[in-house]
Amino acid sequence: MQVDRSGGGRTAGAAGRPRAPRPAPRNGVERAPRRPAPPPRPPRTPGRGGPRRPLARLRRSWDRPLTAYYVVLGTSLLIILTGLVMVFSASQIQALRQGLPATFYFRKQLVAALLGAVLMLIAARTPVRLLRALTYPFLLASVVLLVLVQVPGVGVTVNGSTNWIPLAGPFMLQPSEIAKLALVLWGADLLARKGERRLLVQWRHLLIPLVPGALLICGLVLLGGDMGTVMILAAILFALLWLAGAPTRLFVGALGIAAVLGALLIASAPHRTGRLTCVLATDPGPEDRCWQAVHGIYALASGGWFGSGLGASVEKWGELPEPHTDFIFAIAGEELGLAGTLSILGLFAALGYAGIRVAGRTEDPFVRYAAGGVMAWLMAQFVINIGAVLGLLPIAGVPLPLFSYGGSALLPTMFAVGLLIAFARSEPAARAALAMRRRPGGKGPAGSRWSSMRRRVARAPSGER
Repeated sequence: MQVDRSGGGRTAGAAGRPRAPRPAPRNGVERAPRRPAPPPRPPRTPGRGGPRRPLARLRRSWDRPLTAYYVVLGTSLLIILTGLVMVFSASQIQALRQGLPATFYFRKQLVAALLGAVLMLIAARTPVRLLRALTYPFLLASVVLLVLVQVPGVGVTVNGSTNWIPLAGPFMLQPSEIAKLALVLWGADLLARKGERRLLVQWRHLLIPLVPGALLICGLVLLGGDMGTVMILAAILFALLWLAGAPTRLFVGALGIAAVLGALLIASAPHRTGRLTCVLATDPGPEDRCWQAVHGIYALASGGWFGSGLGASVEKWGELPEPHTDFIFAIAGEELGLAGTLSILGLFAALGYAGIRVAGRTEDPFVRYAAGGVMAWLMAQFVINIGAVLGLLPIAGVPLPLFSYGGSALLPTMFAVGLLIAFARSEPAARAALAMRRRPGGKGPAGSRWSSMRRRVARAPSGER
């Protein structure tokens, strides 16, 4: 190797390339060489080691395959349990005034909830093929029960509506609640079969026989004087047609016809006209015509932020009619306050959003129609009940689903929720996730961690000879 005596450094190596001469200093001062700028850092992605934004984390959690399954199951159980507590609190005074034990209505609701849990489990485990095979017998049975209600000596009139059939003891059956579930399942199966044959593009196949069958059920229910249930049945029909791809002009015409028929029905009954005049009322008015609507507002207003406490309601002492059925939300507002009512509304909103996700992500047309019909049923009934309690809608005599007292309403609703659970489990991604969790060494955070720990423990030396 040669040494450069003028610069004092090495000029050539094995490759024989001379080093470039250093530039001359300015003003006799030699500057240090500049360091190269560091490369730009790549943007941080949210992972295990980096920061996570709450919205991104929530979005990723919601996109998991089993999220809808857990949300439907958890929210429905929370609503049912909260409803049992509120039925126990709101019905005690009503039972004592009628000479019954204080826990009379609560025990009946508890029995209905236990039976409903069995029905929910059955619905969650029923195959879709068997469910579709039972739609027509179920529809026929509901129509027969609706006809029996109108037979003199069989049907029972309660609060001006003849919609009940007496059973053993104090239990009664309300066939109109079963008709909601029958319309959902029959309409879903009918539209799915026609969709498989590509017949839904024609109006006559889209409307017949779905619309005549729905009108038959609505007419039988309306003979008993229950217009609130008819409104829910109409919402189910519109939801099925919308999911089937009905054109917009069809909806405009159908809504116009429904509005005209509704106006005629309201004008034909004085009690319906009186309920319509009580919307946004703040005074009971002449002859206390708006007594129930106004005292529902009083109950909500007196609850404050956190309520007066469970059992401390004043309106349930005879001031508010039907405190454990149609206006149980008002008692909940009085005893649990704004925080409690917002929690109940949040549970229903989560249930509705999860049901919409189930209907939107499925690949089975029957599941999509059935899930959409169930959600239209529950959300329409929820809106009608809450709107009446808030004074924004006329009182329709519709209970709050999964919450109000009434076994005939609770049993079909819990069966419908069981169907939503089954549909949420039947998604391809959800089935794969459940199968992976059942596998002992399956992939996943919990399965891989515990299986690897077992292998390490089994292979680790004991230290004894």
